[in-house]
Amino acid sequence: MPIISAAGLARTFDTRSGPVTAVRSIDLKVASGEIVGLLGPNGAGKTTTLRMLTTLLAPTGGAATVAGCDLLTDPVGVREKCGYVAQSGGVDPHITVREELVTQGRMYRLGKSAAVARAGELAAGLGLTELLDRKTATLSGGQRRRLDIAMGLTHRPAVLFLDEPTTGLDPGSRADLWALVRRLRDESGTTVVLTTHYLDEADALADRLVVVDGGRVAAEGTPAALKTRYAGSADASLQDAFLAITGRSAVPADATPVAVRGPAGRETPPPNP
Repeated sequence: MPIISAAGLARTFDTRSGPVTAVRSIDLKVASGEIVGLLGPNGAGKTTTLRMLTTLLAPTGGAATVAGCDLLTDPVGVREKCGYVAQSGGVDPHITVREELVTQGRMYRLGKSAAVARAGELAAGLGLTELLDRKTATLSGGQRRRLDIAMGLTHRPAVLFLDEPTTGLDPGSRADLWALVRRLRDESGTTVVLTTHYLDEADALADRLVVVDGGRVAAEGTPAALKTRYAGSADASLQDAFLAITGRSAVPADATPVAVRGPAGRETPPPNP
């Protein structure tokens, strides 16, 4: 049985100019222990899908289960089984790394001594031990991202959702996070679902890719399978396959766009509510 299963998952937002559909109908299955990369152009519905699967947004259509818990009838169970690291993170710049981790543990109803012990475990596992008494505002981008992930792992979730975890990081910090994600899967059996605009990252890290376009799954498969099917060879560029699937380029939000234009009239989703 898949650890994540979604059928017809949809989300429409009411705006002043009328309803806007951000996710039309997502069908998705993820096996336990997989690293799955969710790809798509800006506005394709990736973040909205993650926010629905983590109960931060209620779907307006469809159904899903996460780690055996129904998204609609057992949202508390879903929250207990999953961790979520948003694009912007969520650390308090005025407190130390130790205080942030202990506070997170207390929010998950750990006793004080248990929260302190869990903070130590997470710090040791994610290379944060020497930073425990530093204010989070003094951390580098890579260190802050590791802290974000540590907070998402406080309750030992079966599934970890990462929304563009390496955007804005330098190449060394990106490589460190890739290694961390692999280690979470290999040592703890954690299932990881991540969104990214970096196709080299998706190619190197994900066991399987799901390409979302227009709020629907446009293609899915291993990186090699997608390159073979859509670009003619397993040795082809994932960018070529992505262009063939979507007609657009996967460009990081902080990069200069390349001269690729999508079809006219593509729906623009509303800002996150």
